[in-house]
Amino acid sequence: MEIGKRITIVQGHLDPDPGHFCHALAAAYDRGAVGAGHEVRSIAVARLDFPLLRNSLDFHECAPPADIKTAQDKIAWANHLLIVYPLWLGSMPALLKGFLEQAFRPGFAFSGPAFQKGWVRALKGRSARIAVTMGVPAFFYRTY
Repeated sequence: MEIGKRITIVQGHLDPDPGHFCHALAAAYDRGAVGAGHEVRSIAVARLDFPLLRNSLDFHECAPPADIKTAQDKIAWANHLLIVYPLWLGSMPALLKGFLEQAFRPGFAFSGPAFQKGWVRALKGRSARIAVTMGVPAFFYRTY
């Protein structure tokens, strides 16, 4: 990473208790990035208040809740994202999925007809990393 990068860490663990490995991993990344001269902001998904999107109208027409708007501002500010979450029943936690659906909606993540030719990717040019932790041995996960 070049000096002066703006990084937003999305902490996707369901439990806000800092005793989990995901929290330690994100905190270590934060310390390392700040120590290297980067600016860091964080989003703790478990501490946000937002409803799940239940239909297309909510996704396309409704304004995002206040906590989601604040998170969008942090994401828009960043030129690099780190998303940290535990593997939960074989995928990302539903709370994180609900957050991503709320945050990356039309007008923020893209504009124009979604998934059709001619739509504009508003977050283009940013980099991202995903750190997924597992509570099972990798061998078991690969064979399962």
